[in-house]
Amino acid sequence: MKIFVDSANLLEIEEALSRGFPAGITTNPSILSKEEKGDFREHIKKIIELVQRYGYEIPLSVEVFSTKPEEMITQAEEFVRHFGHYPKLNVKVPIGWDELAVIRELRRRGIAVNCTCCMSYNQAIMAARAGANFVSLFFGRIKDTGYDAASVVRQVHATFREWNVPCEIIVGSIRHIVDINEALQAGADIVTVPPKFFRQMVSHPKTDEAVHQFVTDFAKWLA
Repeated sequence: MKIFVDSANLLEIEEALSRGFPAGITTNPSILSKEEKGDFREHIKKIIELVQRYGYEIPLSVEVFSTKPEEMITQAEEFVRHFGHYPKLNVKVPIGWDELAVIRELRRRGIAVNCTCCMSYNQAIMAARAGANFVSLFFGRIKDTGYDAASVVRQVHATFREWNVPCEIIVGSIRHIVDINEALQAGADIVTVPPKFFRQMVSHPKTDEAVHQFVTDFAKWLA
């Protein structure tokens, strides 16, 4: 069970890293577009520097921003040139017919791949067979189509384990705390979580009540 940070915001990433739980970081073009405009490569380098400063060696996913297979491969190679000093770099490639060839070619070149935007069992299986190191299932978006997202994760998990497929399942598109719980319980290897949920994940009114009682009772006893 691993928790990734689904963000490109340096403050959010640092807050998570300082608390010891992140097992990886995922970004995408939309997430990066929320940050201050500039050279995205310099921003990714700042994320890498931050991760290394805190002593982590965890996967970092950076996504291609083209729909043309040739450009995807070129961009992936550029990512490696700019960020290849970071040993856990993964290139995110969306699922698709032509994209399977991109995944195969990147893996042939020794580039780790996170196949993203998977919405179905079939897509995840095909991505894994093409050689993806990770498949990212979009929990919230699967629910939007009326399907049971947890069942999709459970089916992919069962198949990967039965056939010993060397590919990890990332669940993203988290909309609610319950999505995290359901995804992990369904067999996700990783859930990538927007930072706004992290505080909620460790908060509970009964915890606050218990801590207040313990401190108050002891203070009265000391007095």
